[in-house]
Amino acid sequence: MALAYALKFVWAPLVDRVSIPWLSRRLGRRRAWLLLAQCGVMIGLTGMALADPALELTRLIGLALFTAFASATQDIALDAYRIESAAIERQAALAAAYQTGYRIAMIWAGAGALWIAARSAHGSAAYQPHAWTVAYLAMAASMLIGFIAVLRAAEQPFTVSSEPPRRWLAQLRRTVVDPFADFFSRHGWQAVLILALVSCYRISDIVMGVMANAFYVDAGFSKDEVAEVSKAYGLVMTLAGGFAGGWLVARFGARRILPATAAASSASILLFAWLATRGHDLPMLVVAVTADNFASGVAGTTFIAYLSGLTSARFTATQYALLSSLTVLVPKLLAGTSGMLVNAFGYPRFFVGAALLGVPVVALAALVARMFERQAG
Repeated sequence: MALAYALKFVWAPLVDRVSIPWLSRRLGRRRAWLLLAQCGVMIGLTGMALADPALELTRLIGLALFTAFASATQDIALDAYRIESAAIERQAALAAAYQTGYRIAMIWAGAGALWIAARSAHGSAAYQPHAWTVAYLAMAASMLIGFIAVLRAAEQPFTVSSEPPRRWLAQLRRTVVDPFADFFSRHGWQAVLILALVSCYRISDIVMGVMANAFYVDAGFSKDEVAEVSKAYGLVMTLAGGFAGGWLVARFGARRILPATAAASSASILLFAWLATRGHDLPMLVVAVTADNFASGVAGTTFIAYLSGLTSARFTATQYALLSSLTVLVPKLLAGTSGMLVNAFGYPRFFVGAALLGVPVVALAALVARMFERQAG
């Protein structure tokens, strides 16, 4: 299902160019797609709630894929709406708010669903199908929050273009080819450096994050300690970092601080390398989580604001979907080897290696920042 998010740029051109009958005229093109995608998520979750995994496994898998597709489509439309709804100087604040909502939603969809299922099972440790039915229905009902937000948001109503109808080949070129051609025509050969930076910016964070939970267990931290420090307290530090990143971007600009935020995010992983040599050390865990989550929050907001500034108003959905897909595609492929690397070298060396992966990222970010400064000068 994660591939739906990595490959969402494939159908993002449809979100850019295709209007939804009736809805687009009344809500605007972005809100129409948002509402349609949210309906898809709600239908998929409801179907999963009513499916019996023991008897309808194939149907359940199909519904899960459909839900992932609808959720990724919601991401495409939401990113486009966010970028188009405010000027570039306000994108940092929107990026911080976006990160806050995303983190809270992930906790609700993960820990919240488990909490509802546990309460619905009335304390039984055995698998209770009805408990998960209740949990999935609750998740589906949660989409109503998104419905209300979309209906109350503002957007310029969509108007049908008066230009003469194009042949299918011209339509295909405008929908699929033009967004990518526009990106390279605006940035020239520098587009290669930009795409390289985008592809590896989060590599240290993703490669390290795959093994974080396994490390906590192997280091002897209890579930309560992990939940309190890494999950609850860590979320607070990530959100604090996100808002700090928003302030820094508004003050200095995303391109200018991108190398520093990338360096801080990668360097913070070295604290986990030190923690790995100390074993069960709760105060040191707090220090490592504080530095890593705060730095990740700052870097995340900065990067979202940077990506938002790279898109063209004509092809917002397609270009941002491509850039955000590249952000996770290469790192996740490399992260698949994390377990083997830990087994081969141990946690301390693995964390040091994950931090060193950020060195070329910092160099690329500095090169891109200098390149744009020379153009501006």
